[in-house]
Amino acid sequence: MKTLKLDLAEKSYPIYIGQGLLSKSELITKHITSKQVMIVTNTTVAPLYLNQVKGLLSDYTVSEVILSDGEEYKTLDTVNHIFTALLEQRFDRSCTLIALGGGVVGDMTGFAAASYQRGVNFIQIPTTLLSQVDSSVGGKTGVNHNLGKNMIGAFYQPKCVVIDVDTLDTLDDRQYSAGMAEVIKYGLLGNVDFLHYLQNNIDDLMARDKTMMIEVVHQSCEDKANIVTKDEFEAGKRALLNLGHTFGHAIENTLGYGVYLHGEAISVGMLMAAKLSQLEGYLTNENVDQVKHLLENSNLPISINGKISTSNFMKSMAVDKKVIDGNIRLILLKKLGDAFICDDYQEELLGKVVADFCTTKN
Repeated sequence: MKTLKLDLAEKSYPIYIGQGLLSKSELITKHITSKQVMIVTNTTVAPLYLNQVKGLLSDYTVSEVILSDGEEYKTLDTVNHIFTALLEQRFDRSCTLIALGGGVVGDMTGFAAASYQRGVNFIQIPTTLLSQVDSSVGGKTGVNHNLGKNMIGAFYQPKCVVIDVDTLDTLDDRQYSAGMAEVIKYGLLGNVDFLHYLQNNIDDLMARDKTMMIEVVHQSCEDKANIVTKDEFEAGKRALLNLGHTFGHAIENTLGYGVYLHGEAISVGMLMAAKLSQLEGYLTNENVDQVKHLLENSNLPISINGKISTSNFMKSMAVDKKVIDGNIRLILLKKLGDAFICDDYQEELLGKVVADFCTTKN
């Protein structure tokens, strides 16, 4: 087992990474301070791991909420089911919520924990690659709105993150590839050695070599933790983690949540960011091809499959957390492994990239 610490003073917490961790009750129970525990999961994960996790908590009063599975259910209405269960069963402010599932479950459970009685403890047990390398770490929680993705939420840190890579055995190929998009992101934005490792070992990684996956998850979490430690509330450097996300969120919002998996949309978004970086004079055509090939070798999409108009795409981009005073801030690449926050790109070049990727022009 590997252990990382996300250092945020009194809000610091450990990230446990390894195999067989869902059989180690002490990793979870030492972070629970009262008898009341609510496990939040979904219809896909519950049959796989709910009873196993409940078995670790025999000394506690354990309840569960089983939500519908999918990005389209990441809404305030769904979070209200969690609140209703907590209130009906008279959970007090010393209770602990456990998020058992992927990024959607983690984001909603964290938001519920941040809001219920103005804040209760919660623990992340991510079961998808995407949630293991990204959404479970760093304390971003929230829900989507029809007008914008993740526009309603809170920064709220868990007490610990327990990452058992054995859960990847039950992940389908499409979800696994979606997680690889966030892995690739860390190499592109600030860790060129990691990027080269991914390029050189992508076949073994796609075959889910466990030893390699522990290393990849550990490196991804370490890279994210290093950024979050310096900028918990995204006032500056943490925005680099949004590489490809402004484009990707617009894809999700415009096509409809759930048509593309989050990682699939981010894959296309990162390629769009790379293309704009090339048009702005930072990357070479060869660099863009390197990004494209790594995404393709990870079985990720590199184009938008669906009807999106250029105008609707641009409107969606304008409703984003990275918009400041009406200006869309983008994360671009000076070179592979070196991202930067850019708000002085050429509007006509952005329009060209969007038009090239969209299927209709008005």
